[in-house]
Amino acid sequence: MKNGLIIKKTILILLALVSIVGCASSPTDTKTTLKTLTPTPKHEIAKTLPVNNGMFDGVYHNWKGTPYRYGGSSKKGIDCSAFVQVGYSSVYQKLLPRTTLELVKKGKQVKRNNAKEGDLVFFRTGRNSRHVGIYLGNSEFLHASQSKGVIISRLDNPYWRRHFWQIRRLDKY
Repeated sequence: MKNGLIIKKTILILLALVSIVGCASSPTDTKTTLKTLTPTPKHEIAKTLPVNNGMFDGVYHNWKGTPYRYGGSSKKGIDCSAFVQVGYSSVYQKLLPRTTLELVKKGKQVKRNNAKEGDLVFFRTGRNSRHVGIYLGNSEFLHASQSKGVIISRLDNPYWRRHFWQIRRLDKY
């Protein structure tokens, strides 16, 4: 009986720890992540895109449909913060922190009506869970969704509107 109680307590503690960390808070070696997140050359992206699209269209077309995987950073599966990291690396050649909790400390907060393409959009999706995406303009953002993989969603979607937290603008250069 005592062993059963110890096992139950251990499981509860582990579940509590997992819920605290938020999206992709597992430590990762930045050099390893960068190797996996090598951006597609711009001349290859240009062939697949219509003319006059946004800066992140190539990132979207390259990663569209990639499944969500907590802690993932490859085409086999990627989480929200790794996706933001690869997006910024591809578009701005800038390395961002790996976790949502580290990302939310960067840059400056901007009002929703002042958001610009490339700003980071943050959501509180649970008591201790956070989610991040890249704002595209026109109330749309690009992200790695847990249910649909890499997709474009709308801020005015009832789910995202309810969980919206803040938008942050980073120095891109």
